Amino acid sequence: MSNARGFDPRFMQELKQKNDIVEVASGYLSLDRKGGNHWACCPFHHERTPSFSISESGQFYHCFGCGVSGDVVSLVQEMESTDFMGAIRILAARAKMEVPENNFDTEKSVQLKKKRDAIVKIMRDSARFYLSNLYSGDERAQAHLDYISRRKLSPSVVKKFGLGASLDFSSLPEYLVGKGYYRQDLLDSGVLAESKNGRLIDALAGRLIFPIINSMDEVVGFGGRELKKTDFAKYKNTKETLLFNKRNKLYNVNLLKKLKRETPIKDVIIVEGYMDTISLYQAGFHNVVASMGTSLTKEQARLVKRYSPNVLISYDGDFAGQSADLRGLEILKDEGLSVRVVPMPDGLDPDDVAKQGADAYQKCLDAAMPLIDYKIHSLQQKYNVERTEEKREFVAAALKVVKEAESETVREELLKRIRDVTGITYQALERDLSGVKKEEKAEPVVIKKVETGADKFVKAARFVLAAKLFAAPYAKNFDLSKIPFENEVHQIVAAYVRHCEEKGTLVRASDLFDELGVEDTEFNEILDLNGGERLTGVSAERFFADSVKTLELAVLQREVQALQAAISAETDAVRRKELSEKLNACLLKSRR
Repeated sequence: MSNARGFDPRFMQELKQKNDIVEVASGYLSLDRKGGNHWACCPFHHERTPSFSISESGQFYHCFGCGVSGDVVSLVQEMESTDFMGAIRILAARAKMEVPENNFDTEKSVQLKKKRDAIVKIMRDSARFYLSNLYSGDERAQAHLDYISRRKLSPSVVKKFGLGASLDFSSLPEYLVGKGYYRQDLLDSGVLAESKNGRLIDALAGRLIFPIINSMDEVVGFGGRELKKTDFAKYKNTKETLLFNKRNKLYNVNLLKKLKRETPIKDVIIVEGYMDTISLYQAGFHNVVASMGTSLTKEQARLVKRYSPNVLISYDGDFAGQSADLRGLEILKDEGLSVRVVPMPDGLDPDDVAKQGADAYQKCLDAAMPLIDYKIHSLQQKYNVERTEEKREFVAAALKVVKEAESETVREELLKRIRDVTGITYQALERDLSGVKKEEKAEPVVIKKVETGADKFVKAARFVLAAKLFAAPYAKNFDLSKIPFENEVHQIVAAYVRHCEEKGTLVRASDLFDELGVEDTEFNEILDLNGGERLTGVSAERFFADSVKTLELAVLQREVQALQAAISAETDAVRRKELSEKLNACLLKSRR
């Protein structure tokens, strides 16, 4: 098992052994021991009932409220507001150890860490370069400054968000190459691209630059806005990289995190783009993040949930008409978030309204409505109820929405709204509602890949891994090599546990943060299972056995699918017969 940032595994092991996480945490928090863990109010979000748990045996922390987790190194990073190396130096000084100058680079994961560190530096230097361009006095930056002026952004907000200017295709590559970065690292960072003749070019040449910063204050990507009409897209992001994947990033989450340290966040406003975010922030609405134009994902929903259980969706005024079914917002609801949607004036977006003043936007927030109410509202935008045919279509669609309501009270309120809009009597609507079937999500007929979500196979994998990771007695003799896990995080956890078992060493969850990082949502899902009594007792033992069967069945069904494909492609009769016999054997196993 390799260690973080390429340090010698022996150094990292000794550093953590000499810095017991409970002792270190007690210097920052008031801890209360209950059972095998120590508890405190989470330092990363405001709460009254302690949900921040520190495992002395596992040497890691996990908050069952906001979902954050990590080891002693990440704890010091957060509490001291420092970077990884800063935390290492603090812990080394505490343990009276010297930080080694030379790192080891023999293992693949260590090389990956080095690559990541190089890209982090490239992104940081690029952000500084873009920012310096903006106020360089170069006449080419005037177009960027004029745009900022037209959008009425203050210098302090421009600085707060680190806005910058790309002036051409060549100056950034020249600057970064001059700093000694490797060509491949520059390409892998996404800030540079390769022209047809093999020349390095700025991937966002000529655009206004928006740095995208994660919750650890690392620049992970850039957004760029075109300043003049062209055939190119108005907005463009850097490509997906080792640091940047839009599925699990939110713009302005870094400032949202700082806000949460200062005050409880009642709700988080989600907008679509960079300018909406910046304009609302400038107007005083600091609890805002952007999905950067993408459909909302489970990863983003879980990230938001760390900061507040309440979400306000504030998209542009055309949102209702364009997205009447609003299926994307169901993702937030499915993750346990309370969702309200902010109606905007037709044709306007949050940026437009914010420029009218904080009061104007606050009125929109005050009019925010629950998701189910907004679905009815959006249908009103879609259909003209003055026309008989469209009124009937509106009623049919609206009753399907009403059927989703979780209480009779909500159903009654919605039916009254439909009555007021259409003039149809409440009694008639109620009779029609009784004949509407509640839409159910269709169950897939094939096994989903593990990466697609928390279906029964993912839940089974998480439980089996958690039971092994936290030494549940009923899992002691189970061999993880029997299960070919598909999810990369599951593979890493399984490989670590197997490695410890082979070497006869202690399994400690904190070791996995070196490879997975503290922000990995899937690893946090596994850690969540260590809360309460979820891994203990007869029911847990039974669920473990069921989970093993579920995973073994998944393996068999994948083998069945592979054999079926092979039989279809095989032309040799003898070979087809052999494959068919294997298929029959697999089918028999799957039915047991």
